[in-house]
Amino acid sequence: MLTIGYIGLGLMGRSIARNLLKAGFPLVVHNRSQAAVDELTAEGARPAASPAEVASQVDVVFTNLPDSPDVEKVVLGEHGILSGAHPGLIWVDNSSIKPAVARSLAARLAEAGVLSLDAPVSGGDVGARNGTLAIMIGGPAEALEKVYPALQAMGKTITHVGAAGAGQVAKAANQIMVAAQMVAMGELLIFSQKAGVDPQKVVEAIKGGAAQCWTLDVKPPRLFAGNRAPGFKASLQSKDLNIIMETAREYGIPLPSAAVDAQLYQAMLQNGMGGLDNSAVLGVLEELAGVTLDTPGL
Repeated sequence: MLTIGYIGLGLMGRSIARNLLKAGFPLVVHNRSQAAVDELTAEGARPAASPAEVASQVDVVFTNLPDSPDVEKVVLGEHGILSGAHPGLIWVDNSSIKPAVARSLAARLAEAGVLSLDAPVSGGDVGARNGTLAIMIGGPAEALEKVYPALQAMGKTITHVGAAGAGQVAKAANQIMVAAQMVAMGELLIFSQKAGVDPQKVVEAIKGGAAQCWTLDVKPPRLFAGNRAPGFKASLQSKDLNIIMETAREYGIPLPSAAVDAQLYQAMLQNGMGGLDNSAVLGVLEELAGVTLDTPGL
């Protein structure tokens, strides 16, 4: 059985690492803050003091980090994965980063005999906990074949999209749709509320028709209950939209709707809402409309 390392034990990474443990994989973990390491160590993982120490002990090292500079630092920085790498090591990145960065890191690690897979995920904290994530893969097929059993412990949909960077392109495409759905849901809720109709009944009426989607199935009950705690943070959604817009500029791709969505999520950050769920973009629309979901008398 593969010995696996996992670096980055945040909201998603901790649950993914736990599912790898439950599946029986020997696991070595590292994280910037120690509490998550201690938690998983108590469940059977081994701690490591640096990314290099993780890489030196394992067959496969996963990373799950906030943004491109974080991944570059963990891979190439002092005591990074590259400094602890050995021929035959496979690096799998569950982070959502720029496709160009994924390609450059894969090329750099290949010089040290390390195969790389960019493997961003979708499904939020619920999918991470339940092991039902969608995993989008870019990189060589031979590396995917070796790590496939570990990926099966993490997700239910594993798709080899193409060469290095292709997984990150797929994740960016995913985030275009996610942002559009979150904003559209917020608009329809405020539209209903301000027009004097119960938004809960509107959602009930439309989610069985052409408007049905994961967002309408999962998010409204949380919002109606006043729960805007993060399953996927708005700050990360904003970061992903920035990646999308930067990549679109590189290739000359017009994305007018995504550009507006990026502005709305940037407004969330400016208004101190970055730590809320990405569905809480509703809050920006509430401010613009002058109503909230619990505004009485409408």
